[in-house]
Amino acid sequence: MDWDNLRYFLELARTGTLAAAARRTGVEHTTVARRIQALEKQMGAPLFAREAAGHRLTEAGRHLLPAVEAMEAAVLGVESAAPANAGPSGLVRVGATEGFGTLILAPQLARLTQRHPHLSIDLLALPRMLHLSRREADIVISLERPKRGSVIVTKLADYQLRLYGQREYLARRPLVASREDLRHHDFISYVDDLLFSKELQFIDELYPPERFALRSTSITAQYEAVRAGAGLAVLPAFLADRDPILARVLPHEAAFTRTFWMSMPAEAKHQARMQAVWSFLKEVGAKEGARLVPR
Repeated sequence: MDWDNLRYFLELARTGTLAAAARRTGVEHTTVARRIQALEKQMGAPLFAREAAGHRLTEAGRHLLPAVEAMEAAVLGVESAAPANAGPSGLVRVGATEGFGTLILAPQLARLTQRHPHLSIDLLALPRMLHLSRREADIVISLERPKRGSVIVTKLADYQLRLYGQREYLARRPLVASREDLRHHDFISYVDDLLFSKELQFIDELYPPERFALRSTSITAQYEAVRAGAGLAVLPAFLADRDPILARVLPHEAAFTRTFWMSMPAEAKHQARMQAVWSFLKEVGAKEGARLVPR
């Protein structure tokens, strides 16, 4: 029996949709469908019931699943017994918040793939929450600690956010010496009803603005709007401190600390490629500490 067909069967059983299984295996959804059809023909019975919400295992599929999971465990055992100098191989999909993923993780993960030429990384740096339960990523770095599911969770790092403005904007607008002075200024922030984490609700702690000059789901867009002189915004220090045209506003008051949490499915902890990326990301979190929480 073709292990590849069984591998696609396993991913579809876990994810429930052809599109999600295709992302997990790095192929087109038509390939997954074709492999499943071939396996069903070989088994002589339908393994999935096609429904509007996706694919659900039939009785024959539920009967087959434990045997395929045992085969997968055996394959992973062979991988872990391979010579150490072979290095990790395969695809790992890492999900992270937009700013952290783009500025901190992208260059670091590029170095990891240079170190391990058989390892591939999909970096999903998105302004939204990614879900392990939906198989959207293999490793997720989030602002909120996962509370449900069979997952392994660790604190990756703290990071700091501060209030910033463009220097020319600040020079031509009223001086900000206290929080009350913020009433004279325009603000840039997130779109409230599209906010993907309660950990990003901090602007009202400073001063409830009467008006937002611009709001965006993207922290990169907010950063560019501040650089253009549109107003003030709370930005990650690792993003804004490196920019010479920006300055901190109320530097002794307007500071917020948040935490990045890293999680992965417990079932994946023995995979060599997952172990390699997980350990590397922990190293990155420790190494970038001074940049994430600057003095």
